[in-house]
Order: sequence, then structure tokens, then C-alpha cells
Amino acid sequence: MMSDLCSHVVESDYAVSQDYDCIAQATGPVASNHDKDERTELTQKSIQAEDKQTDCLLETESVSEHSVPQTATEQLTVMPPHEQVEPSPSSSSSSSFEIVDMDPLKQLYEPVYPHWFYCRKLDSRDTWVPFSRGDSQKLEEAFLSGQDPNKIVVATDGGRFDVYLGQRMRFPVYWEQAATEVRRCSWFYKGDKDSRYIPYTEDFSERLEEAYMIALTLNEWKMRIELSSSEMVILHNPKLMVHYQPLGISDEWASSPAENSRQRTVKRAIESISVEIPPDEPSQIDHLMFMIHGIGPACDLRFRSIIHCVNDFRSASLNLLQTHFKKAQGELKIGRVEFLPVNWHSVLHGDATGVDKDIQRITLPSIGRLRNFTNETLLDLFFYNSPTYCQTIVDTVASEMNQLYVIFQQRNPEFQGGVSVVGHSLGSLILFDLLTNQKDSSKSDNRSEKRLCTELDLKELGVPLGPRKKILSFVKSKKNRKTCTVNPVQHSAQEYEENATLDSVQLTISQTTEEKEDRDLLQPLLSSSVSTVDYEYFDVGIGQVSINYPRLLFKPDAFFAFGSPIGMFLTVRGLKRIDPNYSFPTCKSFFNIYHPFDPVAYRIEPMILPDTEIEPMLIPHHKGRKRMHLELKESLTRMSADIKNNVLGSLRNAWQSFTRFQIPALPPQTDCDATMPPQPELEKERKAEVRRVVEDTVSTKEKEEMDIKVGMLNGGRRIDYVLQEKPIESFNEYLFALQSHLCYWESEDTALLLLKEIYQNLGIILEHVQ
Repeated sequence: MMSDLCSHVVESDYAVSQDYDCIAQATGPVASNHDKDERTELTQKSIQAEDKQTDCLLETESVSEHSVPQTATEQLTVMPPHEQVEPSPSSSSSSSFEIVDMDPLKQLYEPVYPHWFYCRKLDSRDTWVPFSRGDSQKLEEAFLSGQDPNKIVVATDGGRFDVYLGQRMRFPVYWEQAATEVRRCSWFYKGDKDSRYIPYTEDFSERLEEAYMIALTLNEWKMRIELSSSEMVILHNPKLMVHYQPLGISDEWASSPAENSRQRTVKRAIESISVEIPPDEPSQIDHLMFMIHGIGPACDLRFRSIIHCVNDFRSASLNLLQTHFKKAQGELKIGRVEFLPVNWHSVLHGDATGVDKDIQRITLPSIGRLRNFTNETLLDLFFYNSPTYCQTIVDTVASEMNQLYVIFQQRNPEFQGGVSVVGHSLGSLILFDLLTNQKDSSKSDNRSEKRLCTELDLKELGVPLGPRKKILSFVKSKKNRKTCTVNPVQHSAQEYEENATLDSVQLTISQTTEEKEDRDLLQPLLSSSVSTVDYEYFDVGIGQVSINYPRLLFKPDAFFAFGSPIGMFLTVRGLKRIDPNYSFPTCKSFFNIYHPFDPVAYRIEPMILPDTEIEPMLIPHHKGRKRMHLELKESLTRMSADIKNNVLGSLRNAWQSFTRFQIPALPPQTDCDATMPPQPELEKERKAEVRRVVEDTVSTKEKEEMDIKVGMLNGGRRIDYVLQEKPIESFNEYLFALQSHLCYWESEDTALLLLKEIYQNLGIILEHVQ
């Protein structure tokens, strides 16, 4: 018995040392001499613990041998089988069993699975944001692939960012932005003043993981991992790990690190911290949408750029796809819509133009902040009305969209969806002018066949500038005479302004100085109130600057305008009416979306149907109903109308009772009259009938407004769409005017309208959410 016990102790000691050697081989080389000393100390402690266990076992065995008599075994063998009872273990045997079973190597260790994070500037502070689980898994697989990390590039965030694994940096693909740091994270800390957990560096996380594995395996806690002479992390137990950071003032009489340091909570693995991991985006892209900003570098009240605002709009659309297109997404019929920002403000105010330096030289020194705000925002309106800077703005918008479209096709070669454009404020006007001046290939070919001789042809023939002007003027005047002969109409200035339609405003471009001189000479002829004006062949518009409008590489399916001043600008340019038959040359749909309190937004439909008064289409709430205060407002309006009608009816009846002839006596009541219902019940039935008629009238009116054909600018459909104001906004319209102009980027109702129109063309119906 004694020999067996000794052999067991020796085998246990050998197993401890052998397992510890395996642990040392698994953890790899130690980072520092300090870690080696810690390992040696832990090994000595484990050996001492085994010696204590051996002594205890020997003492217990000797006591049990002397206390149990030799005849006990004989007595057990003599007892009959039916009287034999299983012996209960004594206290000594029980304690001996527990001591032997308390093997520290029995606790299981599971390696931590890291999650990848990237750093983002938020309110001038570094904030670590986790990748989605799919992106983190792709990064981890690339990290463990064994390839050269400097040659590995992983696309993340739906293909909008590339992560260079060797550099641990994240670069945007479609826009210019500073690169951000990427980190493989498994250990985190959080201070008292921190709102989020911050990941440790990868090297220190490996040190913490190694110490945690040794402490858990050997069940030896209170381990210290020092960062510096006065900063350390102590692993008290698996649930309590603290990072002690020294204070500014040292105290020599402090007995523990907690008395002279600032404590931080330490957590292991992402599952132990509270962090929101973004969902994975569908890989399938159904539609591409470019979003152009308005005046100024900021797009909302938080002074964020177009990039951050488009990111919020994209996130809102992904959430709406999961709630309002859940069935189609579950059946993998749809994927997602990709939104890409287009920034033209930075190019206009960059060093290439030098306009900011010129403006700054003439700016007064007083009220500096207000003047700087004016120079950065409001002056964009004047820049767009300048031929020089308008050309820069239009070229930047067109080239950016073309470049983004080419990059998108290269990175998504399987993409077969459509393309749409969105413009906010001044951006919508830029897109309107750009789409108006696009040329359809089929129409341009027919036009070139009709024009036998152009100014370019005369220039190539070597005709001087003077004769070239006379020839063009003669051709134009002769053509105008033919037009007047065929269709003799008295053209007064007033009739010309009223009949000038957008269908005739097709601007061609002149870039050279000679062409500009030709336009100046032809100006009196073209502005004459007697002859007709052909805006299709000459580069003179109605109050619009004459510039070169580049051609887009794609044909947009739809054009969405947010808070757009298009109607106001067209009116200021002298255009009072849009031809109902007019449509964009390359775009099929146009939607004018605005908030009812937006001070910059204007309507379009009254310019197409000036003699018809129709209300704009009300955009439904994304939860499937009108807002409560709007329903209450309509109910009160309907109730006031009913009360007014009842009061007027009562007064009319009273007046008639005074003016009519008196009846001498009432006829006796018959049985038929007794069966008639009393007057209050008749009044209730009459009111209910009136209410039903009013509701039917309202619903019929809404259906009629939807069925109204409003020109061909949107394919005969409605153009003006108005959002529902929030209850707090209805208290004071002026207070929320500025916010109303910037609300579109975070409006779920607006995002849902865009998704509805996009997927409706693909045959996907919007699901109603209760």
C-alpha cells in the first residue's frame, strides 16, 4: 500500500512537470526575462505544492493503517450476502480522496478567438469600432493563411474599404479620407471615464493571454504583468482582472497598488464586453446610387461631411430592407442598394482654383466666424452662377460620378443593376442642369445628319472668323424666316416668356474664345422678341450660364431631389412653364422630395400644370401609418366642419320657423307616426351618413390626385412628395426650419421611398409593417 502511494505521488509529480513543459512549448518563446522568472517561480510553487500533498498523503495513510484493526476484513467475509451493507467512506478516506482529486491540471483552457477592430475619429477622439463578423472572419483567415501579410489586401465594409494586412491600415476605395489603424483584438480595458472598451495592442494581448493560460491551468492567480515600473495588470481570478495605472503623485506609504493608482477594468474576448457588432451586408448589389451634397462642406447640424451622412443613410436603408423586404431578402431575391457620396466642394475650394485666397483678401476682419461661414457655404450659390466656377463644379460632379462608376464596375464585374442619382439642395440643381443637357445617342445622330455645315466644319475649311460669323448669322436668320412663314405667330415679349418651355432649353457648349465672341455677336438676334429662338442648336439659355456639360457614362434610372430649389431657379431664369411632354434625354424618372418646413425647397408640379391646384403626395411613415398628430389634426378639421354645418343648419331652420306661416293645429298622432324613430336618432344617423360621405370624398380625392397625369418628366406619375413633420416640429415652424432642410440624410421615410421605387421596378413589392 505504501509503495503504491509513493509511486502514485511520483507519477503525479512527473505529470505536472511534463504538462508544464507542454505548456511552455505551446506558448512559444517568452517575451522578456521577467516572464522567465515568473515561470521559474510558478514551477517552484507547483513542486512545493506537490511535496505538501505527498506528506499529507503519507500521514493520512499511516493513521488509517494504525486505526483500522486487522480482523475487519475477516468479519466482512464471514457475513452473509443478504446482510452485507456497502461501507460508507470514513472521514479519513474521504479527505484522502479529495486531496488526490484536486489536480490543478483538470481545469480546461480554451484559446481566445480574436475580433478585428478599426480606429475612427469621433468628436476628436479615437474610437475603436468592430468589424462585422463576416469581415472579421475574413481578416482572421487571411492572417492565419501563412502568406506574406504585406501582400494581402482584404476588402471589407461591402467593398468600400481595403485593409492592408501587413500595414494594419484601412483605406477607402471610392473617396478621399485618411487611413485608419486596424488591430487584432482579444483583450480590452475600460476606465471610469471611458464610455467604451479600448483594445490592448496585439503584443501586450499575447502577454496577457499567456499569463492567463498559465494561471488558469495551474490555478495560481494574483499574477502580475508589468507594463512599466509603476503600471501593471493583476489577474486576481478569471472574473476579476484589473489594470493599475499610476497617478501623477506617488505615495511611498501606500501598501497596495490600488491606493496609489487609477484602476481599469480588464476583459478577455469580445463576448465579455458590451459592444454593438454591425451586421454583415449582403454581397449582392441590386442598384447603385450616387449622392451629391449641397452648399458648404457640412451636410447636417453636427457639421459632418457628405461621407458620414451617406453612411447613415446607407445604414438606414439596410435596416429597412430587413423590416420591409424581409420575405424577399429571406428568399435571396434581393440584396442591397449601394450609396456612394460625390464631393465637389473640396475641389472648388482647393488650392487648384485659389478662390479661397482671393476671397480671404477682400473679406472684412469683423465678425470673422460669420464671414467665414458665409464664404464657405452661401458663396457656393454665386460660384454656380459664375461661368468659370460653374464649369469647375459641373466638371467635378460629372468626372467624380464617371470615375466612381468605372471603379465600381471593376470591383463588381457581375453587377447588372441600374444606376440612380440623388441631389440635395444645390446638388439637385447641378444634377438637373447636367441631366437636361445630356444628349441621347439616337437623337444626336439624326441631328448631325440634318445639319450639313457647322461652325467646326467652317473652321476646318480655313474660313476666317469674320466671314464665319456672317455665314452663321445668315443661316440662322434664313431658318427663322422659314419658321415664321410656316407658323405665323405674333411673338410678343410676354407671350414668349409664357410659352418658353423646358423642351427648347437644350444647351450646346462653346469652350474657345472665338466661339464666345460668336455668341456675343449672335446675342441680339437670339434675344429678339420677333423671331423664334432655337435653344437646341445655340448655346444661350434662359438666364443660365453657358458652359460645357460633360457626358455621363451611364443613363440614370431615376433622379431624386432632396430639399431642391430647382423650381425657384427655373423661375428666376425666366422659365414660367415646363412643357408637359418634356422629359430628360437619358433619365426616365424624377422625384422632388421635400419637408413641409424646408425654407429652400420649391415645388415642380405647378410649373407643369399651372391651371390645376393639386396637393403634393404625402410620403407615408415607415411604420405604415400617418403620424398621430396629423391624424388628430385631420379629425379636428373634419369635426369643425361638421359643427359649422350643424350650426348653420340650425340657424337656417330657426330663421325659416320665424318667417313661415303659422300652422293652426297639429294633426293627431297616428299609429304610423308612433312607430317613427325619435328625432335624436334621426340626427345621429344623418351625422353618420355625412361622415361617411366626407371620408369617401377624402379617399376619392386622394385616389384622384394619385391618378393625375403630371407631364412626362416622371413618366406621367406624380413628382412632388412631401414628408410628414414630427409632432415637436409642428409647434414652431421657424424654430425647425434649418433642421428641416438637413433632415433627409437621417429620414427613414425618405430612404423607404427610394427603396420602394427602386425595387418596384424589379418586381419586388413593399411589405406592410404593423
